Amino acid sequence: MQHPVLVENLRHAYGRHKVYDDLSLRFERGKVYGLLGKNGVGKTTLIKIIMGFLKPLGGSCRVFGDPAHALRPATRERVGLLFERHLTYDFFTIRQVEWFMSSFYPRWKSERFWALADVLGLPPSHRIAHMSEGQRSQIVLGLMLAQDPELLILDDYSLGLDAGYRRLFVDYLAEYLRDGQHTVILTSHVIQDMDRFVDEAIFLRRGGGSLTMPLKDFQHRFAGWRLDRASVNGETLPLLERMASGHLPPGACLVNAESHADRFEFFAFASLHEVEGTLRQAGIPLPEGALVPLPLNLEDAFVGYTGRR
Repeated sequence: MQHPVLVENLRHAYGRHKVYDDLSLRFERGKVYGLLGKNGVGKTTLIKIIMGFLKPLGGSCRVFGDPAHALRPATRERVGLLFERHLTYDFFTIRQVEWFMSSFYPRWKSERFWALADVLGLPPSHRIAHMSEGQRSQIVLGLMLAQDPELLILDDYSLGLDAGYRRLFVDYLAEYLRDGQHTVILTSHVIQDMDRFVDEAIFLRRGGGSLTMPLKDFQHRFAGWRLDRASVNGETLPLLERMASGHLPPGACLVNAESHADRFEFFAFASLHEVEGTLRQAGIPLPEGALVPLPLNLEDAFVGYTGRR
């Protein structure tokens, strides 16, 4: 069975700024993938490559077996894309935009569009031009689901949606995914929504590195600890500050270290014992109980993994 998206040895750069060096990813049918990472790591660039808007400098990207930059019309029908609020038919009414878009997609599901559009409480004769940004976003999401695409790509789907509309869309998205035949790739700045429906997290890092793992595994395995400055020998402070500036010891179990006015924070896929061992090897002995576990929700863990800067 063909992968909905298969990325192999991808290389891309903007001038001297390297985005990917050797990126390989496999997207399986029936899963929801969250592209995560700080601004500038290449999330939107990857979506542009998948959609064929951008040709990479090296490697390959295939969508249902087709080269991403040369999709056949029949393959394009299988893909739905929400990209930078691309719906701009201001002159259409709600009814007209649904009629117009339905003519392009043989698997069109009108009931999915109207299930989301009706929630707005607007008459079908209401023009797109007279809608708020959040209302437009709701209409766009309804159009995406109505296409019944096998591959749905959502670049910051939460843009313009308040908490209630985001929750509503997530509920409809779960229904859309129930048959296990659809694949979703999404980005969002609202990290806390993702733990409700994302299966696999793909963390992109500056310079082209990546980590792919089940989101539940990430939440279970990734941990953080706090070290109060008051509990540290003053002679070791320069060593801690160096670690917090990104100079982690070679082979260290630590993923990230942060410096704050009153504390240091350490993050790792490791146990307390392993983190203490890493610090000892770096010449930072600690009093017993100095490292205190940090409670982490998904957003805390994301920031701990990617860093604040």
